[in-house]
Amino acid sequence: MHCGTLCKANMAAACARSLGKVGWTIVQSPVLRRPGNGALLPGNAGSRVSRRSYFGGGGRTGALSGLLWSLRGGGTRALSCAFLVGGGVGLYHTFKFYWDQQRHLAQEQAQAAPAGGASPSASPSLTLYQYQTCPFCSKVRAFMDYHGLAYRVVEVNPVMRREIKWSTYRKVPILMVDEHLQLNDSSVIISSLKTYLVSKGSSMSDILRCYPELKSVNDSGKEVTEYSNKYWLMLTEDETAAVYPDKGMQKEEMKWRQWADDWLVHLISPNVYRSTSEALASFDYIVREGKFGALEGVFAKYVGAAAMFVIAKRLKSRHNLQDDVRQDLYKAVNDWVAAVGKKRKFMGGERPNLADLAVFGVLRVMEGLEAFDDMMANTKVKPWYRRMEAATRNHNDRS
Repeated sequence: MHCGTLCKANMAAACARSLGKVGWTIVQSPVLRRPGNGALLPGNAGSRVSRRSYFGGGGRTGALSGLLWSLRGGGTRALSCAFLVGGGVGLYHTFKFYWDQQRHLAQEQAQAAPAGGASPSASPSLTLYQYQTCPFCSKVRAFMDYHGLAYRVVEVNPVMRREIKWSTYRKVPILMVDEHLQLNDSSVIISSLKTYLVSKGSSMSDILRCYPELKSVNDSGKEVTEYSNKYWLMLTEDETAAVYPDKGMQKEEMKWRQWADDWLVHLISPNVYRSTSEALASFDYIVREGKFGALEGVFAKYVGAAAMFVIAKRLKSRHNLQDDVRQDLYKAVNDWVAAVGKKRKFMGGERPNLADLAVFGVLRVMEGLEAFDDMMANTKVKPWYRRMEAATRNHNDRS
């Protein structure tokens, strides 16, 4: 695009220079300077020859003859002025084209720059493959929104998953960095990005090596993938002290990040699919926010709602939840609020830390559903939650 722009500008400039040279050559021509070359009058023989040759079907020879006859007369000055004016207009449009293109390129660069204002060379391009209603994907979005990172979202069809057919890792979220480096697992993505933002001179590929992939077989005989160190930030001693100035902050953050993954997430499905009416409302929301075809949407809403209603009952049994699963949700949320305490705006103090962002991302997926309204009405989480909404919406840690 840049090359094409430059070529067009050069061609326009060359054309303008040529027109100007032709005009100036005509003005400086000895024919023009020769005395007695007055304007051709209507009755003049030259005029008759010119008109007959130019308009009377003389072809190329007639056109050339007409032009030569014109150049010998007073029309020469008009023609030379036309060339000069044409050259001037051409130069004007050349410069206008150039500045328009420069302004357009500047706008493109501004749009390509990260939301945090860092230069494009300082921040990698990020593409998030996700389900909009997935709590793990919501965690990653909360982190990137809070830090003002520019990223592109690719919504994955949860039935066919064609958008990630190129990946051997078949879960979401997946974050592609500069279109070639793949990050899997929400906590690995968040820890890697935070390390990259804080550390000096570390490349994303070097950071990712600190979170090795571990494959194992669970009790059901199914292969599962886990990642080592995923709640750790890979920082120097000085960088760690800058991020966690108070004793115990790092350990507390890691504890509650893991709590969000191991416990809080598992309370979402039993609560949003608690009854058949809530299951239908939840799948109506999922279909509306997700990427489904028309038939897939109908199938997902009714068949999916029925299936998840049954699965929610199994999850309740697996995680030893109470008959009224709302009580487990209320207790978990109030435990979180108690951990933040009354003297802190966030667990991170004046600013959210990674635990704040993880818990907020998980709870946010229930917005618009009955479970969310009940949680806001029956727990003490609302003030903290509203502060988190504002922090992520306003990109409070953009710097």
